Amino acid sequence: MTKEEILTIFQETGVIKEGHFLLTSGRHSKHYMQMAQVLQYPQITAKLCSSLADPFQDKQIDVVVSPAVGGILVGYEVSRALGVKNIFCERENGKMTLRRGFQIEPGQSVLVVEDVVTTGGSVKEVISVVEQSGGEVVGVGVLVDRSNGNVDFGYPFHALLSMEVESFSKESCPLCLEGKHPAIKPGSRGLK
Repeated sequence: MTKEEILTIFQETGVIKEGHFLLTSGRHSKHYMQMAQVLQYPQITAKLCSSLADPFQDKQIDVVVSPAVGGILVGYEVSRALGVKNIFCERENGKMTLRRGFQIEPGQSVLVVEDVVTTGGSVKEVISVVEQSGGEVVGVGVLVDRSNGNVDFGYPFHALLSMEVESFSKESCPLCLEGKHPAIKPGSRGLK
């Protein structure tokens, strides 16, 4: 898929939002990628995730793992495209972990996938879980890299789409400094 095709899909499905947002990373932004808007369409999600899986087809992957919540559907569809097992990590007492009986066996080749990365914090936590389990990370795949190319996972990295989206610390956020409406947290973390 081309960048233009992906952007068109994101625009048509309402993925790209404008406003004042508090990102999972704690940073503020004028733009937000609400990937759930596109992931509600199974045929489109399958197409995007199949494209994301393509660069990893020759890696002999045993399992795809993703962070909950945003990465679950992406991980599932990438694992389907690769024909391998799919599991996810989730937070327990603030720490990313494998639950629900999920396991990574020592020596298994693992692909880590996520919907969007800004700082890559959640993906790095999942990588740590994989490494502590004895798994071998073979790569990281994301639908959208909004880190401005600044994220480094220490493993081969592929983003279906890279976007330069400005983000700010709370102290340097122009919307906060202008006294504009408070930042909203549209993601899944902290939901009750």
